[in-house]
Amino acid sequence: MPMSGPHATGESVRSHPARSVGGARTGRMSAPGSAEVRCDLSIRGGLAAADGRCPRRDQLRYVATVPDPSDAPGDATPTDVDGPLAWREQGAGDAVLFLHGLGGSRTSWEPQLARLSDAFRCIAWDMPGYGASAPVEVLNFTAIADAVARLLDAVAVERAHLVGESFGGMQAIHAALRHPDRVDRLVLANTSPAFGLDGTDPDMWRTARLAPLDAGLTPADIAEDVLTAVAGSDLGPDLLAMRVAGFARIPADALRAAVECLPSHNVLDRLAEIAAPALVIAGELDAETPVAYSRILAHRLPNAELVVLNGVGHLAVSEASRAFNGLVRRFLVPEALHHADRK
Repeated sequence: MPMSGPHATGESVRSHPARSVGGARTGRMSAPGSAEVRCDLSIRGGLAAADGRCPRRDQLRYVATVPDPSDAPGDATPTDVDGPLAWREQGAGDAVLFLHGLGGSRTSWEPQLARLSDAFRCIAWDMPGYGASAPVEVLNFTAIADAVARLLDAVAVERAHLVGESFGGMQAIHAALRHPDRVDRLVLANTSPAFGLDGTDPDMWRTARLAPLDAGLTPADIAEDVLTAVAGSDLGPDLLAMRVAGFARIPADALRAAVECLPSHNVLDRLAEIAAPALVIAGELDAETPVAYSRILAHRLPNAELVVLNGVGHLAVSEASRAFNGLVRRFLVPEALHHADRK
């Protein structure tokens, strides 16, 4: 029961087989705004294979998977705060708000909080109704965007970077549209600009995703099967256990409300309004949100960069956490502050 199926509508796409060149690759990454775009191994498995050419410069600037320069967790200790909106916080510096996916929670971001909190104030929420957060009366993207703003008020942050995974990436986009003054930069992982690009019927999608709950199963019952189905690679026992535990924290009613909400997502005609710089991260093997969807998202955003992670599925933040963290760090930190990482 994949919980985040095809996410786009109104613009047809074709699926293209990705040509894998094998293995994890570390290559050169152009700085944001750089005119240099290289068509090398780092993109052969993604856009180059799909289009038969190098991506245009306004579509792709980052062309490599770059590991986090620090392989060790920071010294800060995470703090959980419960209330109408609940969150986990770690570190100090510019605020980064992490928005989990349909099957996640504040605990799903452990690799990010542990390794990015040396440079940022990392905040990972339980979205409304999830984990320890209270539900809203009606869950829709407007209510979620307003909840993002309320959380920023609660942590006394005027503007934050938003990092969203899948459904959380959609939430980040809606927050940037509804509260642009609260959003600095966007990182959109394994997400899309809308639901139904491949013609998926929203009612059929909802019925399929809700079938296990209708049969009396709980999120904890289905967590491992869902997560292993959407991952493009073996998460390993520790990461899988972390993600399963995060999924198990979701109340069944909250998961049902989120499944009902997700197909209403469609911002194709509004992406041009978003001024915030955006980093779009796709997984080469992501069958839930194919690379083609991320390409459309990056193309329509006015100031976007696209990275395709080789050998990665729908859970890039966990499957390739070191590469993901390195990309986030470089995107959010000015070039002058991380020049030493490349020595």
